[in-house]
Amino acid sequence: MIISSSDEEKQATSAAVRLVYGACPHDCPDGCALETLVDEQGRVLSLRGRANHPITRGWLCAKVNRYLERVYHPERLLYPQRRKGPKGSGSFARISWEEAFAEIGERWQRIITEHGAQCILPYNYAGTLGLVNGAVADSRFWNRLGASRLKRAICGYAAEEAVRLTLGWRLAPSPEMLLQSRLVLIWGSNPASTAPHIMPFLRQAQRQGTRVIVIDPVRTLTARSADLHLQPYPGTDAALALAMMHVIVSRGLHNQTWIETHTVGWEQLRERIMRYPPERAAVITGLSVETITELAVAYATTTPAMLRVTDGINRHTNGGQTVRALLCLPALTGQYGLAGGGVMYSTSDWLQWDAEAVKHEHDPACPPAPRVLNMNRLGALLTGEADPPIYALYVYNANPVASAPNAGKIVEGLQRDDLFVVVHDLFETDTARYADILLPATSQLEQTDLHKAYGHLALQYNAQAIAPLGEARSNWDVMRGLAQAMGFTESWLQEDAEAVIRGVLEATAARSPLLKDITLECLQREGWVALAIPEERRIPFADGRFGTPSGKVEFYSQQAADLGYDPLPDWVPDVESPFTADSNGQRERLVLVSPGAHHFISSSFGNVATLRRKEGRPSVRLHPDEARARGIRDGQLVRLSNERGSCLVFAEVSDEVRPGVLAASSVWWPRFSPDGRNINWLTSDRLADFNGGSTFHTTLVTIEPVAEAPQSCGEPEKAVRS
Repeated sequence: MIISSSDEEKQATSAAVRLVYGACPHDCPDGCALETLVDEQGRVLSLRGRANHPITRGWLCAKVNRYLERVYHPERLLYPQRRKGPKGSGSFARISWEEAFAEIGERWQRIITEHGAQCILPYNYAGTLGLVNGAVADSRFWNRLGASRLKRAICGYAAEEAVRLTLGWRLAPSPEMLLQSRLVLIWGSNPASTAPHIMPFLRQAQRQGTRVIVIDPVRTLTARSADLHLQPYPGTDAALALAMMHVIVSRGLHNQTWIETHTVGWEQLRERIMRYPPERAAVITGLSVETITELAVAYATTTPAMLRVTDGINRHTNGGQTVRALLCLPALTGQYGLAGGGVMYSTSDWLQWDAEAVKHEHDPACPPAPRVLNMNRLGALLTGEADPPIYALYVYNANPVASAPNAGKIVEGLQRDDLFVVVHDLFETDTARYADILLPATSQLEQTDLHKAYGHLALQYNAQAIAPLGEARSNWDVMRGLAQAMGFTESWLQEDAEAVIRGVLEATAARSPLLKDITLECLQREGWVALAIPEERRIPFADGRFGTPSGKVEFYSQQAADLGYDPLPDWVPDVESPFTADSNGQRERLVLVSPGAHHFISSSFGNVATLRRKEGRPSVRLHPDEARARGIRDGQLVRLSNERGSCLVFAEVSDEVRPGVLAASSVWWPRFSPDGRNINWLTSDRLADFNGGSTFHTTLVTIEPVAEAPQSCGEPEKAVRS
């Protein structure tokens, strides 16, 4: 039950009603501060954003507004279960935690004896961003076990590498600084859906005269309210950025003094820039020469200008170099170090937890680090790429059958008889249906944690608000149980959540002044506390120092060259694109992009009926010209297909997407799709140019109409099961 705010105030006067401070756990830069009202029976009365938090400011996004429907969902897993039918059947029988731990321990011990611990793979990502149930649960037990390490590269690895090579540190300003910008260039990002608490600052800035330009092949919710929206062809952004630099340099609009003082490799970059006149970029991007020129001049002649970049743009085979090119723009015009200028990507490197306190990977009890396996290749790893093979998979904080690329290959691997699969989740997801052992997980309201956002500059404590439903356990509590089942006796594997938080805080505070006076008790009392960043340091790079070996912006990166990358930014066509397609009909295919849905966070919330209804149904947007050429009408069932697989979705004919492009919002659970598959049956599991990143948007597909639609789609009791 959710009660009104006036009722809340009345209830709060009762000593039996508790107000509990918390933090949103989901993979979103906003990192909202929560307050939960709990009645005397221990049931949540309401959940809302905290009004005194500088970013949350009293409201929550469309997704988390429905969080109680997730917590009290009738299909919550409440007890451990063992598979009793064929893999994928979703047939399970209840067992005790003792039985579950005993079976997992016995199976793993056998695998370790026969094949080695590296044949066990934990698979997880950002189901929660908490210190305890994310970072610590992702490392301590697995390091002690000696399991294969997981390269968690499914989101922003290429972009993070690009930032490291070019700037050294991920130091974005807090969103309030948008109010000091005169121009905000939002490139390949849709904060209205994926970071909505930026939008009030953006709107206020616009009312003050700030110009907002969005670059995106899709007219997103953010783009609809922009002053200008440009739609280049996907995967051509580096060419556009280099052409902008060509215009800026050719017209003498660059800041030569700043470049000479604060950069490395200017002459080499200048030579590269000259290869990208706007006429060449116009052919590549599909934008006109005039548009490219006007964009470049507007950016170069407006100060301060903020470039907003997030991870969607790096999910191409050329994603790393794309981000490198974008990061050069503020350096060319001297925008770094200005209030309201520079780049807004991530605040992650303002504070980094003490690694050893988190992981304990150098403890003598831990075996030497084994192999590292890239999560983007999960399907390939489960079907022969891993040598020696993976014989046990433990999935938590993730739903790869819905969210990972080339999902059909993952399903193929999960059906192996010799693969022992454990899934720990709140729900019987599409992945969980393939589990041998299924374990019930807690929601954020049922666990304790600490959160460090990547979109603002505050720490947030999440106090446990209610008792776990049924026999649900947190990620970390399950790891503690698994450690006992494996016979591990190290004290750092049995610390409770508060002890973990205290230890990491104290170890980090010993080397970071940003935690001055921030203690566990302070966080428990206040709920959120701002990092102790001096006022003069709140503007990233205001002191002219960068985290690169040279201490400068590195246009030319020797580190990149040493890694085998081109040391200068460049544009290389995506592996699947019209620029690389052969002449055997491949140019008739369209590029598929999969922007984040407004009502889901990856696959989280994908089974909440209210949010599914708001999102509509699994669909793909295509331009009227493309629909007309293929005989597709609006609302018709269509088949998307390529060499990796196929899926059925509904067509939305719209000029919101540019010609040559398809846009399908993600991530729908496969079971709620017309044929039990989603678009990740088509997405590429190739790796990006930098750091093993993902390439979801490097995907060419064929689209064709389907004669008859299924009888129904979207309700769990009616949807076609995979």
